[in-house]
Amino acid sequence: MKRRFFPLAATALALTLSGTAVVAQTKWDLAAAYPATNFHSENLVQFANDIDKATGGKLKITVHTNASLFKAPEIKRAVQGGQVQAGEIIFANFQNEWQIYGADGLPFLADSYDESNKLYKAQKPLIEKKLTEQGMRLLYAVAWPPQGIYTKKPLASAADLKGIKWRAYSPATSRIAELVGAQPVTVQAAELSQALATGVVEATMTSGATGVDSKLFEHLKYYYDTQAWLPKNAVLVNKQAFDALDKPTQDAVLKAAADAEVRGLAASKRVNVESIDKLKANGVQVVTPSAQLKADLKKVGDTMQKEWLDKAGPDGKALIDAFNKP
Repeated sequence: MKRRFFPLAATALALTLSGTAVVAQTKWDLAAAYPATNFHSENLVQFANDIDKATGGKLKITVHTNASLFKAPEIKRAVQGGQVQAGEIIFANFQNEWQIYGADGLPFLADSYDESNKLYKAQKPLIEKKLTEQGMRLLYAVAWPPQGIYTKKPLASAADLKGIKWRAYSPATSRIAELVGAQPVTVQAAELSQALATGVVEATMTSGATGVDSKLFEHLKYYYDTQAWLPKNAVLVNKQAFDALDKPTQDAVLKAAADAEVRGLAASKRVNVESIDKLKANGVQVVTPSAQLKADLKKVGDTMQKEWLDKAGPDGKALIDAFNKP
């Protein structure tokens, strides 16, 4: 597949008929991995429109959804390397690179919107410092709805997941599969529907929103509302590209980002309710996990948190301590 490269200084100069410059226009491309109809993608488009309006067209951002520019695991490197000016990633995908990125993918550490926000406040300073070192800047982050388990068959306990083909999209979801004896299969959101149709995947742990986006109800008939964690999508910008903007344009980007973070959280909460209703309407049985399944999954979460702390070192301990403060 041929890669398209977008120079960081990509600009177009608008001229009048007399040849006098009217406005210097900067064009950015933003790579995203989720469908255009997903609430994260809709938020990105609104973010771009807000910047266009606030800058009077000086900064134009084109949003490329559904992994059309880069696949989900490639987006961070593309932003870092200047192949694209901005991109949206899911932090949990990059836990193997740096454990702190995966904190919001730890099962049952932060299992509500309030807890997720508290974890983000503890995580954010560490992430901002790391991204700066990597030549990037965090613009905003928005949590997905709480994660549950989709299966073809009923689950009484974690033992019922043994041997099942389990879709993994991050180190954490792969580790869950290992701990319950399932077979992890790495499949990104854009390829999930096909993987289910061909039998490559038989179960997955994801949000109600992704369940609707990928029409999981066509293949999986049970959704166990475990509310295991709320992973966050983050919008990153190449620092060189951001620094090249004039101060008023930078301010417009940061204001639009702050607005997008607030708007995105509200959308996530709304979509969480709507998605569960849509799953039910399409024949999915939405089930509260049994006491045994809850207990089994809690053991998995405890194991993973201990493993994570061992790997994350002092930064990880500082993050958890900050999160656990009243």
